[in-house]
Amino acid sequence: MPKKAAPPANFETALAELEQIVARLESGELPLEDALNEFENGVQLARQGQQKLQQAEQRVQILLDSDNDAALTPFTPDAE
Repeated sequence: MPKKAAPPANFETALAELEQIVARLESGELPLEDALNEFENGVQLARQGQQKLQQAEQRVQILLDSDNDAALTPFTPDAE
């Protein structure tokens, strides 16, 4: 079984890595097992990216809250 790679440091790095995986998969030149491993890595990157986007959206929503008199509270992402 292939060793799991560490998650990328940030969203932009993850997105660039995901784009590279898509290009390799679209080339059609990977053996089946390699293609499946790339696909699995791509799904993990996509999920991580989606989670980071959701956290960013929550932070923006907190900042744009319509109650100007509300006290600001620090954002704490859900621990998983």
